[in-house]
Amino acid sequence: MSIAKAMTIRQAKMSDVDQMLEIINQYALQGLMLPRTKLSVCENLQSFVVAFDGQDVLGVAGLHILWEDLAEIRSLAISENAKGMGVGKRLVLHLVEQCKNLGINRVLALTYQKEFFDKCGFHIVAKETLPQKVWKDCINCSKLPMCDEIAMIRESF
Repeated sequence: MSIAKAMTIRQAKMSDVDQMLEIINQYALQGLMLPRTKLSVCENLQSFVVAFDGQDVLGVAGLHILWEDLAEIRSLAISENAKGMGVGKRLVLHLVEQCKNLGINRVLALTYQKEFFDKCGFHIVAKETLPQKVWKDCINCSKLPMCDEIAMIRESF
């Protein structure tokens, strides 16, 4: 059975935190996302989902609500042994469905992975069109004002 078929997407649990941090921070070391601390993950655990194969966390993603019509996918990361198996897309589509169920009609990703998010139904937007994100989070980010991430949105799903 393939990994993609054997895994489930579920709410993250405290027992997942160490594996989540290992996956997230391996990308952060490469400069592909911001690092997370154990405290940050624990405090926001209810915002995270994981791809789980019954034994290991294969991927992780967080959903952060920015405004009544906008949420952000954060900390999307896939373990090395699960790359290329559809884990990331399943996590994204799961969070898009969460947005739909919450009545939020736009979901944002700040990313370096344009092609991946294209395949998930997102399109590029100017960061300046996202004041909720810029003033809430970006204003305190170490990458400001030289942020090179691409802002992408999926709308009206």
